[in-house]
Amino acid sequence: MQTDLIHSKTLLTRSSGYLKSVCSHSLNPYSGCGYGLSSCGEGCYVRFNHWLTRGREWGKFVDVKVNAGELYIQSVEKEKNWTHKRSIPFTIFMSSSTDPWQPAEKKYRVTRAILKSMTTCPPDALILQTHSASILDDLTILLELSRLCSLRVHISIEGDRNRLPGLPPPPCSVEQRISALEQLSTQGLKTVACLSPLYPLENPQHFFERLKNSGASAVIIDHFIEGDGTAEGSRTFKTRLPSAMSKIQTDSIHLSYRDHIATIARAYLPVGISAQGFAGRYSH
Repeated sequence: MQTDLIHSKTLLTRSSGYLKSVCSHSLNPYSGCGYGLSSCGEGCYVRFNHWLTRGREWGKFVDVKVNAGELYIQSVEKEKNWTHKRSIPFTIFMSSSTDPWQPAEKKYRVTRAILKSMTTCPPDALILQTHSASILDDLTILLELSRLCSLRVHISIEGDRNRLPGLPPPPCSVEQRISALEQLSTQGLKTVACLSPLYPLENPQHFFERLKNSGASAVIIDHFIEGDGTAEGSRTFKTRLPSAMSKIQTDSIHLSYRDHIATIARAYLPVGISAQGFAGRYSH
């Protein structure tokens, strides 16, 4: 892993494209991701962002934004005013192109510094997205932030299998991530399980029952078709993910499978599809 400590010039990015209906701003504590060589990195659309990777192999580099906590304080009022002038809430999605609780966070605590800065000047709403149960390390700060803004925690759990054939293991087991949902929910935090990208499920009914019992308030189902930033999932089809999925269940690589799973899920929890789900809009 190539790790570089950098002083970033910007932190809050005004949303466009897929995220425009989700939030006003995205925020990434790191560039690159230490989970890039795990299963979630296989289908990650960011690996095709040449501006970000700059020729580096996805999963083998991370840029640590060591000044991120201070940079948030310096820029937050300007960006909050920008949103309010447009009569939209100042909503931050953290993160769109990295995992805030990737391995580097254990050492550098950039995400923690940002969260502490947010307690000084909170956004109107904050959406936290992670594959890692390490989010529990910051439970105390999250509880404080939940009293200052609308806070929603998204835990990515692509399916009920810990591993697909031919792909590396995930950053955290399914059991660890469901346990994280339960621990966060028990503390009164609003949690959402994200099947993103949706894997073929072994026992959908049992899986959604587990998510319901964990205390999750909703489920997001986001197939790589429509979910990777291209109309037909062409980025993901360049990876090993579709092949691994189809070896288990041939129809799982089609949108019709997503819709079938969503119908099952609605018997247990409210369901949001793709960007609508990330924006917090669900249906029963």
